Amino acid sequence: MRSSKPPRRGPQRPAGPEPETEVAILDMGGEGDGLAEGPVYVPFTLPGERARVRGRGERRQLAELLSASPERVEPPCPHFGTCGGCALQHWEMASYLAWKRERLIGTLARQHIETEVLPIFASPPASRRRVALHARQGSRDAARLGYKMRASWDLVTIEACPIADPRIVAALPALRRLAAPLFEHPKSAPTLHVTLTDQGLDVDISGVERKSGGLSADGRMRLAQAAAEGGLARVSLDGEIAYMDQQAPSVRLGPARVFLPPGAFLQATPQAEAAMRAFVVEAAQGAAQIADLYCGVGTFTFALAEIAPVYAADGAAEAVRALTTALAGAPGLKGVRAEARDLVRRPVLAEELRKTDVVVFDPPRAGAAEQSAEIARSAVGRAIGVSCNPATFGRDARTLIEAGFRLVRVLPVDQFLWSPHVELVGVFER
Repeated sequence: MRSSKPPRRGPQRPAGPEPETEVAILDMGGEGDGLAEGPVYVPFTLPGERARVRGRGERRQLAELLSASPERVEPPCPHFGTCGGCALQHWEMASYLAWKRERLIGTLARQHIETEVLPIFASPPASRRRVALHARQGSRDAARLGYKMRASWDLVTIEACPIADPRIVAALPALRRLAAPLFEHPKSAPTLHVTLTDQGLDVDISGVERKSGGLSADGRMRLAQAAAEGGLARVSLDGEIAYMDQQAPSVRLGPARVFLPPGAFLQATPQAEAAMRAFVVEAAQGAAQIADLYCGVGTFTFALAEIAPVYAADGAAEAVRALTTALAGAPGLKGVRAEARDLVRRPVLAEELRKTDVVVFDPPRAGAAEQSAEIARSAVGRAIGVSCNPATFGRDARTLIEAGFRLVRVLPVDQFLWSPHVELVGVFER
């Protein structure tokens, strides 16, 4: 359903001397705000719209939408405009996805990189299996729980979330009760890192004040009781298990079942994970020896090991242990050798890659500058980069290209729906 109404907005600034002016929205800024001449950035506006805006400087507030784009739609979330989690629910899907793909092309162009950019893979609504919920003190029996407001430290207490898996949304009352005992110390500002696993919800809690001794015995007992009553699979405090049901939480990664350490990283949606894994596996076909660098718990490792022997490395020792343990239950693999290794301080050297013909690398947002330099120096013929940050991917891609690689194709991936964030998988050959 299309709508010309402006989105619901959070608390407005107090009335004062801030000027108002009319602007024409010409384009979209990189953070998902409408862009007018100036430049002036206006949240919740779209190209082709006219708006009355309030404030000074580059960042303004939307006071009134004067004319609406035909691409404007009704936001599906009652918290949109107040919650800081989504910026683009008011934009129809095809135009929104085209904008994300064009942003990626522009980011690569700034590094003078041209390549085939495939149609974007988009995760559907209600598919996020991993969310971070901030807690604030409420009653003795239930905390306030939600996301931070846009451009604020205040909290939006959520009742609905159209990006999250419905099983997470259904558990919100249980999660509020779980967070209630966490405020023994006034400096505690808990965040519940919630992951949906095959056994249910796995919750790792950060932000509980520890200098004063951490949560008391009574607080831990209340926490465990709330977890059991809420049917949660596991609860941990900064990685220390406070409650676990009969079996450790696990997920299936290709042919393996992996039992997750507390706080383990998983891709945000299983659909995006499956699409990226299929793309990586297709690109790795024909390999005789594979290196899977920044392997985590084995997102790509097990599927790659069905093609050829794999050397897997990651700086997170607990993730590597989980991967290694899972090997016993994954028959038919060509072989996996896994190592806990800091790939920034001790990247895999070119000399160590002399028998490797395909390298997969999936670094954090900071990218893989040190490791890319060694891949560039090696004799590896094919590299597959997975990235959550197109800017650092572009930097690392430039390193490989200058060493003779060619970026032959890129798959854009949208697994953070209605945000400006875009991810990608790129295939390099030489």
